[in-house]
Amino acid sequence: MLNYFQILILSLIQGACELLPVSSSAHVIAAEKIMGLDPSSPEMTMLLVMLHTGTMFAVIVYFWKGWRRDYFSTSGKLQWFAIQIIIATVCTGIVGYGLKEVIEKIFLRGLPHAEVEDLFNNLPLIAVALAAVGVLIIIAGSREEKFPRNSEIQPQHSFWIGIVQGICLPFRGFSRSGSTISTGLLLGLPKQKLEEFSFALAVVLTPLVIAKEAKRLLQDHVLSGQGSALHLFLPGIVGMIFSFAAGLLALKWLSRWLEGGRWKFFGFYCLFAAAGVLLIHFKFSN
Repeated sequence: MLNYFQILILSLIQGACELLPVSSSAHVIAAEKIMGLDPSSPEMTMLLVMLHTGTMFAVIVYFWKGWRRDYFSTSGKLQWFAIQIIIATVCTGIVGYGLKEVIEKIFLRGLPHAEVEDLFNNLPLIAVALAAVGVLIIIAGSREEKFPRNSEIQPQHSFWIGIVQGICLPFRGFSRSGSTISTGLLLGLPKQKLEEFSFALAVVLTPLVIAKEAKRLLQDHVLSGQGSALHLFLPGIVGMIFSFAAGLLALKWLSRWLEGGRWKFFGFYCLFAAAGVLLIHFKFSN
C-alpha cells in the first residue's frame, strides 16, 4: 500500500531528475521496485504522470521569460514557433502510437490485457534504454559545436526531434530531454534554443499523457468494482507539489551544465545508472 512518505521520496526523485537528461522515470521505477511497489499498475503510472505535471508547471515558470522573449514577442515569431511544435508533436504521436501498437500486438500478444505500460516492470529493458541514451548524449556532447550551423529551429529539425521523442515514449530509461536535446546538438542547433524547445514540447505532451493514464486508472477502478474514484488522484496531487519545487532546482542546474559545455557528462551518468538498474534487477528478482 502506497503511503505519503513513499510519495514524498518518489516526488523528490522525479522532480530532481525529470528535467535532467538522465530519465526520471527510470529512477522512480527503480525506487518503486526497492519499495516493493508495482511500477506497471494503473495507480503507479498515474502517480508518475501527476509528478510529470508538477515538473510541467516548473517548466512553464522557469522558461516563461525566455519563451516570451524568443517566441511570443511578435505574431510572426509565435506562428513560427507553433508550427515547429506542431510538426514535432505530430511526428511524436505517429511514432509513439505506432510503437505502442507494435509492442502490444506483436511483442506482448501472449499476455492478457497487454499494455505498453507492462514494460515499466522490465528493469533490464530500462537499463538498455538508459545505456542507449547515455551513448547518444556522449556522442552529441563530444561533437558539440562552439559556433552552431543553424541559429533557428527549422521544420526538418522539428521533424527529427519529434521522431526521436516518439521513440522515447514506450521506453522508460530513454530520456526524453536527453535524446531530443542531443538530436538537436547533432543537427547543429544552439543549446539555449534546444533547451527551450525541448521543454516546450514537454508542456504540450504532458496533458495528453495525463488524459491517457487517467482513463486507464479509472477503467481499472471501475472493473475492480470500487466506489468513489476521487481518492485515486490525491497521492498524485500531493506528489505534484513536491515535484514542482524540485523541478525548478533541477532546471537551474541543467541550464548551467548546458551553458558550460558539460553535456556529455550526463551521458556517463546514464551509463552508471544503467549498471545500477541492472544490479537492482538481479537483487530483487532472486
